[in-house]
Amino acid sequence: MNNVVILMIVVASLGLGMFLSQKFPQQFRSCCGLSAVRNAAAQTAVRNATSQSVQVGNKICPVTGNPIGVMGPGVQEEYKGKVYTLCCGGCIGIFESDPERYSKIADDEVKGQTQ
Repeated sequence: MNNVVILMIVVASLGLGMFLSQKFPQQFRSCCGLSAVRNAAAQTAVRNATSQSVQVGNKICPVTGNPIGVMGPGVQEEYKGKVYTLCCGGCIGIFESDPERYSKIADDEVKGQTQ
């Protein structure tokens, strides 16, 4: 009986977590989706090989606020001729959902470093 109750609690918790992360993606920023992380290095290599873009040089991920390098070497995303660095492959989709917002965050961070 106790095992059934524990199993029900675990399933309910997972379901609630999944619901909340989809309903409120900015509040529950789980940026480490496994499929995205697996493909991130390949995607970054393709982007870099085909573009003549300018590196922004941001040191903080504009999606999560994590320092670049905490979760690995980071991945790069190109937007309007500029290359932004994100903390992990899971952030690519979030960045692409509102690139204007996240690119501004990174641009503002870089401007703050140079002042």
